Amino acid sequence: MVYIRSLIFFSILLFTTSLAALLMLFTFPAPFSVRNKISVIWSNFNLWLLKHICGLDYRVSGAENIPDEPCIFLAKHQSAWETIALFTIIPHQLVWVLKRELMWLPIFGWALALNRPIAIDRSAGRAAVKEMIEKGKARLDKGHSVIIFPEGTRVAPGVRKRYGIGGSLLAEKSNHLVVPICHNAGIFWRRRDICKYPGTVDVVIGKPYRTDGSTAQEINHHVEAWIESTLENLPQQH
Repeated sequence: MVYIRSLIFFSILLFTTSLAALLMLFTFPAPFSVRNKISVIWSNFNLWLLKHICGLDYRVSGAENIPDEPCIFLAKHQSAWETIALFTIIPHQLVWVLKRELMWLPIFGWALALNRPIAIDRSAGRAAVKEMIEKGKARLDKGHSVIIFPEGTRVAPGVRKRYGIGGSLLAEKSNHLVVPICHNAGIFWRRRDICKYPGTVDVVIGKPYRTDGSTAQEINHHVEAWIESTLENLPQQH
């Protein structure tokens, strides 16, 4: 039954994602805020589908920690769930740091490009980090918040991966607040698994970390320590 429900949800997700991408393409001349609104509606609808088709809900702790000002969100990355849900959870106009290859996808990639992402070539090393910092500062100066997965890729529950320092370097150079986000979505929506298991994803938003005077290494250590210690206190089985 879990597989059948998951397959139904996945089929609808493909349709709603394609529809949202087409709508974004048609709003090409419109302000960024219009496409951001489409993303939020897409997120809300698919979270509703997850709840009613797959029995997968979520709850948020620490929503009061989200600042009113543009900031840098550094989030745990366990599944595709957070790439949908964070549009709803974070009431900001979000700009995502993502791998450049996603921009090459027909329709979906073109729609992504209209959402002002910071698309980087991960094989470019220091040049990619420099580009991310320059573009990240520009987005922050325009009033957008930047969201980054410091692990760089989805990491299965129970597995540790070194946190990349790019987001922390952006924080050091821009002096914007850093907000860490932890969750356990990976136990309900596993990477490379179509099944979406019923339950409740716990999302915890940490207190903003003021980066004035802190080095990138200090920021990165603070974020990693908080996320991983918080994760230890969350349920680890669906």
